[in-house]
Amino acid sequence: MNRIDKLVQELCPEGVRYEPLSGIGEWFGGGTPSKARTAYWENGTIPWISPKDMSGRSIIDSTVDHITEAAVQGSATRLVPANSIAMVVRSSILDRILPTALVPVPAALNQDMKAVVPREDILPGYILHQLRARGQEILRFARKTGGSVSSIESAKLFSFRIPIPPVAVQQEIVSVFDAFATLESELESQLATELDARRRQYAHYRDSLLAFTDSDTPKLPLGEFSTLVRGNGMPKTDFTDSGVAAIHYGQIYTHYGTSATETMSFVSPEKATKLAKVDPGDLVITNTSENLEDVGKTVAWLGQEQAVTGGHATVIKHQQNSKYLAYYFQTTEFAVAKRKYASGTKVIDVSAKSLAKIAIPLPPVSEQERIVAILDKFSSLVNDLSTGLPGEIAARRKQYEYYREKVLTFEEIAA
Repeated sequence: MNRIDKLVQELCPEGVRYEPLSGIGEWFGGGTPSKARTAYWENGTIPWISPKDMSGRSIIDSTVDHITEAAVQGSATRLVPANSIAMVVRSSILDRILPTALVPVPAALNQDMKAVVPREDILPGYILHQLRARGQEILRFARKTGGSVSSIESAKLFSFRIPIPPVAVQQEIVSVFDAFATLESELESQLATELDARRRQYAHYRDSLLAFTDSDTPKLPLGEFSTLVRGNGMPKTDFTDSGVAAIHYGQIYTHYGTSATETMSFVSPEKATKLAKVDPGDLVITNTSENLEDVGKTVAWLGQEQAVTGGHATVIKHQQNSKYLAYYFQTTEFAVAKRKYASGTKVIDVSAKSLAKIAIPLPPVSEQERIVAILDKFSSLVNDLSTGLPGEIAARRKQYEYYREKVLTFEEIAA
């Protein structure tokens, strides 16, 4: 019997009381001060937390933006005391995850967030672990469906019930989970260092392999050996559970690698008739992004069936090796070339017309195939997540999730 079980047997043998979230402490809403009021932002010192600060973090010890005392005094937002638990309650990602984090310092919140300061007999760390463990339950229970952006209904959120064991049990739970988190952080740091070194080595090797400094390899403008078809339409609201395979430009940044044989999204056959067609072997390249790095990201479509794509993307139809071209579009040489044609500040765009002007080295297809075989092997060494430290981290996470579920589930005390 572990120490947590012993404490539960000693302090609450008859069970643990469950309470609605509304009663665990004081809740705070968020607000976004007007960007037009420089007095709210200029030389601000108060951390202002937005959903982007919450991405993948369990402790928010720094923020992108800061506001001034004037913003709080002017009721543009409220100051949340230290050791609160912040939660995103409105975001497009709420169909997958419920971002929740500890905020150890006084801070203010974006309007798409809430925070709770637990009462004296409840540890902030315990609430953090409970909410993170039950994120999917809360989403199923309180998420408002419909619309392009998901949200959490406050009334349902506040009525969601969690167990509140004695403080001694909470302390032991927090201690155990903090130790898990420390170990995982150490392993992830090792992994990041190793992967960074491998990726730098891979990028150098890829660039060298695709440089073609000899005069025997011709370089032709993309538009001379391919046809570029600009996409249009296809917002995410067009997506269906099944139908015609669809490649959304935003997913090329976040989901797809060099090539793909399956899509993560679909549209109806009726919608597909109005969209740009992607045949097996075609490439889809992004034209628009918030940064220059993502513009020109490319995926080679190697699926068996025709797919479609929409706006902010261009289909490249050609007779070359698809993955060869996709690899070339990842090189530093291509990055330098596309920079010459990029336009815009907040939104960066490289048009299909401009892409058509970029010169691409074209060795014989047999040589392209040889290069692809080499880069495929090298890429698998960098990105394989089934061995080494990534595998160890995955195993630790499964162990942690199993243990967390077991430890944070209590017998409810009889009424």
